[in-house]
Amino acid sequence: MLFVTLIIACSGLKMMAGEGMWIPTLLEQLNIREMQQMGLKLSAEDIYSANHSSLKDAIVLFGGGCTAEIVSAEGLIFTNYHCGYGSIQRLSSVQHDFLNDGFWAITRKDEMPCSGLTVSLLVRMEDVTAKALEGITAGMNLLQRSQLIRVNTEQIEKEAVKGTKNEARVRPFYYGNQYYLMVYKVFRDIRLVGAPPASIGKFGGDTDNWIWPRHTGDFSVFRIYADKNNEPSEFAKENVPYVPGSFLPVSLKGYEKGDFTFVFGYPGTTREYIPSYAAELIAEAENPVRIKLREKRLDIMAAAMDEDKLTRIQYSNKYQGIANGWKKMEGETKGLRRNEALTGKVAFEKEFQRWADLNGGQRMEDRGQRSEEGNTNPDYSALLPEFKKTYDVFNPVDLASVYLQEAGLAIELVRYAGTYRDLVKICNAGKFDAGEMNKAVEKLRKAWPAFFKDYQERIDRKVMAYMLAEMSRSMERKYLPGIFDTIRKKYTDDFQAYTDDLFQHSVLSDSEKVKGFLLNFTRSNIKTIKKDPAFQLASSIYFRNEQDISPVVTKLNSKIDSLQRIYMEAQMEMQKDKRFYPDANSTLRIAYGKIDGFHPADAVDYNYFTTSKGILEKEDTAVYDYQVDPKLKKLFLSHDFGRYADKDSTLHIAFIATNHTTGGNSGSPVLDSQGRLIGLNFDRNWEGTMSDLMYDPDQCRNITLDIRYCLFIIDKYAGAGHLLKEMKLVD
Repeated sequence: MLFVTLIIACSGLKMMAGEGMWIPTLLEQLNIREMQQMGLKLSAEDIYSANHSSLKDAIVLFGGGCTAEIVSAEGLIFTNYHCGYGSIQRLSSVQHDFLNDGFWAITRKDEMPCSGLTVSLLVRMEDVTAKALEGITAGMNLLQRSQLIRVNTEQIEKEAVKGTKNEARVRPFYYGNQYYLMVYKVFRDIRLVGAPPASIGKFGGDTDNWIWPRHTGDFSVFRIYADKNNEPSEFAKENVPYVPGSFLPVSLKGYEKGDFTFVFGYPGTTREYIPSYAAELIAEAENPVRIKLREKRLDIMAAAMDEDKLTRIQYSNKYQGIANGWKKMEGETKGLRRNEALTGKVAFEKEFQRWADLNGGQRMEDRGQRSEEGNTNPDYSALLPEFKKTYDVFNPVDLASVYLQEAGLAIELVRYAGTYRDLVKICNAGKFDAGEMNKAVEKLRKAWPAFFKDYQERIDRKVMAYMLAEMSRSMERKYLPGIFDTIRKKYTDDFQAYTDDLFQHSVLSDSEKVKGFLLNFTRSNIKTIKKDPAFQLASSIYFRNEQDISPVVTKLNSKIDSLQRIYMEAQMEMQKDKRFYPDANSTLRIAYGKIDGFHPADAVDYNYFTTSKGILEKEDTAVYDYQVDPKLKKLFLSHDFGRYADKDSTLHIAFIATNHTTGGNSGSPVLDSQGRLIGLNFDRNWEGTMSDLMYDPDQCRNITLDIRYCLFIIDKYAGAGHLLKEMKLVD
C-alpha cells in the first residue's frame, strides 16, 4: 500500500529525538538504529516479539485508561497511585480509610479484590489494512465507506479470537489510512496489594499537578490473578497469581543527565496533524469554556470536602478527575499561545496550499473522498478551504455540545435521572414487555447504592444552580433545552429558586425514596418518574442533545475525519523527508528520549531530578496536600534511606526526560538502556501539556517517579519488604 510504503521509506531519516509515539512492530524499520545510537542496548526483538518472550509481555493496559507493568513472576504490577485511586476509594470507608491511612497486604489472603477493574495484556498486533479496506472504491460516499470498514473489521476481530478466550480490537492509524489488529488477554481478577497514604501518593495535590519540580509518591501495587491454567478468569477464591511471560527487572542504579530512556505504554489521544481551524477551536473556544465550568465545580466540591471526612472520601476521586483535565487544559492553551502554534500551523498551511496548487497532489476522488451527497473534491488544493467551511459550521454546535457536557451533565442528579429513561420507554411502549421492564428495574436497583454512596445533595444543589444559570447566559438560545422556557416563565430565570424547588419535590434526589420506589415498582408507578422534576430536567437536556446537537456533531465529525484522513496522506506526500508517527489511540507505543532539565522562563532553570529535601521544604501542616507523614519525616531527617539512596547519598523522588507522553501513559514503565525499570511515568510538566497538539523539545518533559523512592516507601516506610523479595532487583 502506498501509505505504508511511504512510512517505511522514511525509516532512515532523522527526527528530533524525544518526539513520537511509535508502533512497536515497526521499531526495526523505523527506530531501532536511532535508539541504539542514543544508547539503547537492546534489539527490536527484545522489546516486541510476537513469537518469543519480550518486554511487551510485561506491559498491560490498566483499567480503561492507564498503563501498568508486571514486576514479578507472581503477577505483581505497579501503576500510578492516581490510576489505582478509584479502586482504593471504592474499597475505603470512614472505618477503613485507605486513602488517608494507606493499605498494605501482609499476606496473599489480605489482598483485596477490585470489582470491575480489568488488566489487558497484548498477545499480538498485526497490520490488517488490506483486509479492513477490502472492497473500498473511489465511488463510495463517507457513509458507505465507514459501514463497509465496520463490517470488515468486525469480521477480522471475530476470526482473530475464534476458539480462544481472547478479545480483539481493530483500530485505525493515521486517521484511517492504516488499520491494526490488537489481540488481548483480559484479566478480571485484580487485587489491591498496596498503596501509600494520600499524603505520599498525592503529595502536593492539585496545586502541584502538572507542575515541575514534583515530589509525589505516585504509585500503587496490584496483583493479577488467573485460573489454574494461567488464563483470565472472573474473581474466584481458587484463582492463583498470574505467571507472566516476562516481567521487568527493577534497577537500583539510578541515572544521569543525558541517559537514554524509553517509555512503553498505552498513550490515549493526541492530535499532532490537525489543521489550524481545529487547533484554534480547542485552544481558544473549547478549553476556556471547560476551564471556567470545571473551576466552579472544583470550588464547590473543595469547600464541602474541607468540612468533613465522609465528603472528602466520597468526592476525592471525582474531584481528582475533574481537576486533572482542568489544569491540563489551562497549560495546553498557555503552551500553544506561548509557542505560537496557530501561527506555525497557518504558515505550514500556506506552504501546503502552494504545494497543492502547484502539484495537485493525488486527486482526492481517487482516494474515495466524496460527500454524503456524492460530490467529489477535485484535488488536495480543495482540502484547506473545505476544512474552513466545515469548521465554520461545526464551531457553534460544538460549543453547544461542550456546554451540555460540562454544565448540564456536570449535575450528578441529571446524569442519575437520565438512567431512568430506558424504564420510561419500556413502560410507555405500545407493545409492553414485562420481562424487559423487570430487567430495567433490576439494573436500577443495583445502581442505586453506588450512586448514593458517593453523593451529597448539598454539593449538587450548588452545582445545578450555577450550571443552569451559566447555560442560560452563554449558550445560543436555539441550543438551550426546552426546560429553560419553563424556568423563564415560572421562575423568571431564578435558577436557585428552580433548583430548590426541584430538590424539594424530586423522588430521585432522595436515597430512601428511590429505594422504596424501586423495591415496590409496578408499571403504573412510571407516572411518578415522568412527573419527577429531576427526570424532566434530564430528559430535556438529553432530548436537545440527541435531537439537535449530537446528530449534527456526528455528521460534521464524520466529514472532518474524512478530510483529516486525506490531509494526513497529503502531508506525507508533500513532506517526503519527514518520518511520521501515528497519533496516540490507546494502543501500545514506544516513546524514547533522554533525561534532561529545561528552561521554562527567563532566569529559570530546572534540574532533572528532585529529592526528599524538597518534600520537607514544601511541608505545610495547615494545608492538607502538603502534610508530611510523621514516620516518613523521621526517615528523611535521619537520612535512613538504605540502599535506595543515590550515589550522592540523597533520596531521589522524581526525574524528567524528553519522552513524548500523554494521558494513558500514566503508570507506564520508564526503562533504561537495558530495559530495566527506573521509574513510573506519572505526569507532564505544565509548560509541555500542549504536546498533544504540538511537541516542543525544549519544553516538553515527562515526569517520572524514581523507582527507588517507590521501593523505599514499600520497604522502609510500609514495612512490606516481602513484596521486594518477589522482584528482580539489579544494581
